[in-house]
Amino acid sequence: MTTFKPDPSTVTRSTDDKLPLANIVEIVTGGAMPLRFTAYDGSAAGPHDSPYGLHLASPTGATYIATAPGDLGMARAYVSGDLEPKGVHPGNPYPLLEALGDLHFERPPARVLAHIARSLGTELLRPIAPPPQEHLPRWRRIAEGLRHSKNRDAEVIHHHYDVSNTFYEHVLGPSMTYTCALFDSESQSLEDAQENKYRLIFEKLRLQPGDRLLDIGCGWGAMVRFAARRGVKVLGVTLSREQAEWAQKAIAEEGLGDLAEVRHSDYRDVTETGFDAISSIGLTEHVGVGNYPAYFRFLHDKLRVGGLLLNHCITRPHNRGRVKAGGFIDRYIFPDGELTGSGRIITEAQNVGFEVVHEENLRQHYAYTLRDWCVNLEKNWDACVAEVGEGTARVWGLYMAGSRLGFERNIVQLHHVLGVKLGQDQKPQVPLRPWWVA
Repeated sequence: MTTFKPDPSTVTRSTDDKLPLANIVEIVTGGAMPLRFTAYDGSAAGPHDSPYGLHLASPTGATYIATAPGDLGMARAYVSGDLEPKGVHPGNPYPLLEALGDLHFERPPARVLAHIARSLGTELLRPIAPPPQEHLPRWRRIAEGLRHSKNRDAEVIHHHYDVSNTFYEHVLGPSMTYTCALFDSESQSLEDAQENKYRLIFEKLRLQPGDRLLDIGCGWGAMVRFAARRGVKVLGVTLSREQAEWAQKAIAEEGLGDLAEVRHSDYRDVTETGFDAISSIGLTEHVGVGNYPAYFRFLHDKLRVGGLLLNHCITRPHNRGRVKAGGFIDRYIFPDGELTGSGRIITEAQNVGFEVVHEENLRQHYAYTLRDWCVNLEKNWDACVAEVGEGTARVWGLYMAGSRLGFERNIVQLHHVLGVKLGQDQKPQVPLRPWWVA
């Protein structure tokens, strides 16, 4: 499909020189519309033969986009239902986002910008309340405590993870695992790939029956139960009360209560020490880059000499510049979330005394994981909407499809970093070569 360029003979004009909405879209995108755009005022732009499109259904959607340019405004309009996808399911808008992937917005000259403002009018340019799924902006979250304080971390985790256990069951599948799976092939089932991920982490940590494992940010306890089934005594902690309740019930149903516990707690409140291993699977994104030294120091102190840490974390493909998330992710998905490169993670782990013995990038695996979550959301769309409402379901479809694209395009990555705690004599604590099956 060729990129659309506006043809003056086909551009909709009005007698009072008021720009139609589609013309405004053409102007701010440089005319490079990769799909069909239509609007409630009857205007249209983009290639007629595009299989995908967007329909701006109401003035409310126009206000969202005009008053918060970029991904946040578009997301508000999409979540509220005022920007409708065409040719894709709202639970899996990946093809549409892929088509939009190279679209960029241009700031018009001042004269043209003034013309756009006059065309929109004061009513459309007056900010309105965002959809109810949106969290407060960073500067207003101070009432919940300083960033990454225990109270504020608890609140933002509640925002994201306490949506509904039933909703997560529909999206994540039977494993109830909300982290990157490990695929042996592109066609492997999601459940097998999640089991494979836990198998890999278990082996990397050299766990044996009778060992003690601390699993921080344990979610619904899948790693906890995987290890307990193999004779390991496991403590899992999560800031989500709903996750902890679900996990404890699953532990009881499997008869693992003598070996496994999931505690509703901040990981910083764990008092036990001397663990043989620690798994941190998807927690580091919530810690805050400035808190990495304290985070790794705490984990180092919890291990015995020779104990291993497996840190599983979404990362950036570099170690410079911005660490804060963009507007949509910060307001709708991971409030206060921060990402940096694997180099920064390795550096901070080393600085507190870990010997880093291995790291690997699994970004392709996360793209496949997100692909399968989107398939689940689309397949269970009616049940998900009945459980959490269409707006929240749209948030998840948009977020997961966009994240899949991010991993595919190397905007984000997923790294395993494996470290070992040395003794004062600094003697090696692990075998000469990797001991796990890749």
